Amino acid sequence: MCDVEHCYSVVLEIVKSAGTVLAEGFKKTKKVTTKTSSSDLVTEYDKRIESLIIDEILKTFPTHKFIGEETASAEGLTNDPTWMIDPIDGTNNFVHGDENCVISIALAVNQVLEIGIVYSPIKDQLFSAKKGNGSWLNGKPIHVSDVTDIKQSLLGFEVSLAGIPKIKETVLKRLAAIVSQAHGVRAIGTCALSLCYVAQGAWDAYQVDYLYCWDYAAGALIVQEAGGTVISTDGSPFEIMKRRIIAASSKQLADQLVTVLKQADSNLI
Repeated sequence: MCDVEHCYSVVLEIVKSAGTVLAEGFKKTKKVTTKTSSSDLVTEYDKRIESLIIDEILKTFPTHKFIGEETASAEGLTNDPTWMIDPIDGTNNFVHGDENCVISIALAVNQVLEIGIVYSPIKDQLFSAKKGNGSWLNGKPIHVSDVTDIKQSLLGFEVSLAGIPKIKETVLKRLAAIVSQAHGVRAIGTCALSLCYVAQGAWDAYQVDYLYCWDYAAGALIVQEAGGTVISTDGSPFEIMKRRIIAASSKQLADQLVTVLKQADSNLI
């Protein structure tokens, strides 16, 4: 058994503590290295924060599992209580002094999301959700917008993924398609915070493929608990490890976005 309330109270304090490390590093010169590409950055603070979170959780929950950006589990997601951790979502922003960088952590039990926390110590914003208990920003309830028509929507879309050669054409064609439909399109370089923008009604929908569960798991639950819809990009049910996500204020808007993206994909050479 996993006492979700106890897990939440414990990890909330751990995340706040980790936030002080992020805030400290934000003001300093970082040691930056690259991973899969020249734009896929990692700093000593990514590694330090992830280690801090895992070590502290293990003190209270020694049997829990972890899938982290810097320490990805070879086991993947099992039925065991599993924490998905992105120590700094928006590392590129963090390196360049852009305030859009957050700690993101989610707990899944029996492969169902139970807890989601996205914390921006720089902006003093703490988004959180527990399954069945709504979503919150700094202790106040948040809710998605009431927009149901894509032509009246403000959408989030990860434009920078066009920098990956093998998916460049797909990303740019999708961008062109949604720009032609929506009021506007925004990108801030952090999936977790983008999802929280949908949850609080600042954006009406957000779409991204090719990222990992630690990027979107916490934000996905926060959107769902704020009254939103989360599905796969092809319109099928959302799956944590599938790496395809649409989060929207309503099922109607999500379905419209699916249609627009399918049309864009069908136009690929």
